[in-house]
Amino acid sequence: MPKATVIVPVYNVENYLVKCVESVLAQTEQDFELLLVDDGSTDGSGNLCDKLARKDSRIQVIHQRNQGLGGARNTGIQAASGDWLLLVDSDDWIEPQTLEKTLEAGLREEADLVMFGFRSVDEKGNTLQTFLEDAPKDQGVTLSQHPELLLTAPSACCRLYRRELFTRTGVLFPPRVWYEDMRTTPKLLAQARQVVFLDFVGYNYLSRTGSITKNQNADRNREILLAFDDLFSYFKEQGLFEKYRQEFCYLTLFHAYLTASVRVLLIDRKHPLLKEFRSYLEKWFPDYRQCKYLPRLSRNHKLLLSLLEKRWYALVALLFKLKGHLG
Repeated sequence: MPKATVIVPVYNVENYLVKCVESVLAQTEQDFELLLVDDGSTDGSGNLCDKLARKDSRIQVIHQRNQGLGGARNTGIQAASGDWLLLVDSDDWIEPQTLEKTLEAGLREEADLVMFGFRSVDEKGNTLQTFLEDAPKDQGVTLSQHPELLLTAPSACCRLYRRELFTRTGVLFPPRVWYEDMRTTPKLLAQARQVVFLDFVGYNYLSRTGSITKNQNADRNREILLAFDDLFSYFKEQGLFEKYRQEFCYLTLFHAYLTASVRVLLIDRKHPLLKEFRSYLEKWFPDYRQCKYLPRLSRNHKLLLSLLEKRWYALVALLFKLKGHLG
C-alpha cells in the first residue's frame, strides 16, 4: 500500500496535464499512487491520461461521466488506497518536496490535516501573489484552539488529508457546483483532531481564462450564497455555529460580499445579485461592522467595503481595472 494517493481530476486540460503529472512524478517522496480521474473530457485529455499511465506504473486512470470537480475528487477519494490524500487540480503543479514535507509533518504531529502555502501564477509563469497564512506554523493545533484557521484560504488543494478523516466524518465534495471548497474544507477543519500549518509554499495555482474567477456568467455567482447556507446548516447541526460566529461573519463579508460583488459588477453593474449579497450579509450578521476580524482587511479591501456600502459600483470597477486586483 502506498503512503499517499495524489488525486488529479481531469476535464479538458489537454494543454496543461503533462506539466501537472510531471510535477507529481518528480516528488522527492516516491511512495505514492497517482489517480487521474477523467471526468468526461471532450478533448484529448482522456486519451492523454491513458498514455501517461502506460509510462509509469504508479499512475491509474478512472474514466467517468462528467460529475464536476467535486464529483471527480470524490471518485478519487473513494478509490484511493494511500493513508494520505493530496488533491491537485490538473492545470496546476506542485513543488518537488510537497509530499515529503507534508507527510513528515502529518506523521510527526499525528495530524488529520496538513496545510501549506500556495502561489498564484499566470500563463506566462509570472508569480501574481503568494499566499502563506498568518497562522501557527509547524506545530499541531486544533480549530478550537485557533478558530482563525477558518479564515485561511478554503482551497482544497493546499492541504494533505488523512484519508480516515473523510471516512470517519462522511464529508465529501458536492458535485456539479461552484465553491465546492467553501462547502467542504471548513467542515473538515472542524472535524480534524489535529492540524499542522507548514511554513512552506508547495502549490502553484494557474490563473487562466475560463476559471470560475474569470467566468462571465454573473448569475452563477449566486452559488456562493448556497455554499454559505450549506456551511451554516452543517455547523448549526454540529452545535458549532455560535462558537465560530465571528469567523463566519468575516468569511461571509470577504467572500460573499466583497469578492463576489466585484466579480458580478465587473460583468454587470446593475445586476440584482449585488443587492442580494449585501442583504445576505446583513441578514446573518447585522452587526458585521463590529466583527473582531475587520482589521484583517487590507487597506484596499477596507476601501472596497466602504465603496460597496455606498453603492459606488462604477468607481469600484474603475479602481479594480486600474489595479488589476484588490490585494
